[in-house]
Amino acid sequence: MSKASVTLDKKVPNFSAVSTAGDWQLKDLLGKNVVVYFYPRDNTSGCTKQGEAFRDAYGAFKKAKTVIVGVSTDSLASHEKFKAKYEFPFELLVDTDETLCNLFDVIKEKSMYGKKYMGVERSTFLIDAKGVLRAEWRKVKVPGHCEEVLNAAMAL
Repeated sequence: MSKASVTLDKKVPNFSAVSTAGDWQLKDLLGKNVVVYFYPRDNTSGCTKQGEAFRDAYGAFKKAKTVIVGVSTDSLASHEKFKAKYEFPFELLVDTDETLCNLFDVIKEKSMYGKKYMGVERSTFLIDAKGVLRAEWRKVKVPGHCEEVLNAAMAL
């Protein structure tokens, strides 16, 4: 497994992906803070709650000049349905080939019903207006997480 390319206090390499709004590139957001949150699956309870928390705090993030994007390995069609169903005001990035997951090193061994498998570990990254990674949260628990991220974004 390759080591992640992102490191705290270092510039994040430009990356691009297909999103619910078409082609998306990190470099297009220079001048704004960016929250990139990784989640395991569209339409699952924890991932829905996480998205809803970011949705409900969207106005506060906007005031903090911070853009939010969600990333999972689901398809564009799945993302479009998920975004519409829960009225997410931010884009969801498609990472079916796990390029972004590997860049941010969020593919981890997980366990469900005693069975081990590789999957996306719920993680969030805060990139500043110059493209530098300023904070990261790994093994995220949803309750209270969005507020932590918002406070960090407001402090930038």
